[in-house]
Amino acid sequence: MGKKTLINTNVKVAIFEDHLSIVDGYLYRFSMEPKIQVVATIFFGEELEPTLAQHQVDVLLLAIQVPVSKFNPNPYPVLHSVSSIIQNHPNINILAISMYTEAVLIRALVDAGISGYIYKNDYASIKQLSRIIFRIANGETYFSAAAYQHIHPKESGKTHPILSHRQIEVMSLCASYPDESTVELAARLGVAGSTVRNLLSNAYVRLGIHTRAAAIAKVIKMGLLSDSSKFK
Repeated sequence: MGKKTLINTNVKVAIFEDHLSIVDGYLYRFSMEPKIQVVATIFFGEELEPTLAQHQVDVLLLAIQVPVSKFNPNPYPVLHSVSSIIQNHPNINILAISMYTEAVLIRALVDAGISGYIYKNDYASIKQLSRIIFRIANGETYFSAAAYQHIHPKESGKTHPILSHRQIEVMSLCASYPDESTVELAARLGVAGSTVRNLLSNAYVRLGIHTRAAAIAKVIKMGLLSDSSKFK
């Protein structure tokens, strides 16, 4: 069953972004569009899915590099989050807005099910954000021109990442929760510990490394995960 279509009705939006000035900018822009209702603003990753469970949301504005919590400054595992949201909230459409431009991560997010990706410095798109929100809510897609080139390998010459989407998802969890055991990571994924061990061991083989720390460093260098030293 496909996502519901919204025609001539209010669109409920949740904002996942940890920079208050950016959130305020979105709120100001949406205040001029009476059919857009912001139902939640979320500043930390571990608050994202519990908040979505409490509200009806049509469109989620998704930042890429948001801290896990007040006590864990590592970037929230966005790929795992997107997969979980798509599975648990099939009527939510996700629009990512970020300064992060690495092609492999954008492609992985599209494979996970996002409906659009806008660069924060794509001012033309930001100016028409309300119109884009309505398009996304009605099942359409929207990408900044440069991001669009990344999701069409035949047109852009880009290749797919050497890891599967599930392997990248596990690596994103490892980067966000570096001190957790395989069993604890498996619990977050809702799978057996053996499944996570197999995913990690196969990823290590593909990456040509032998430790979790080395794997995290390599996938960040490859652009498969966001680098916490960069601006969002």
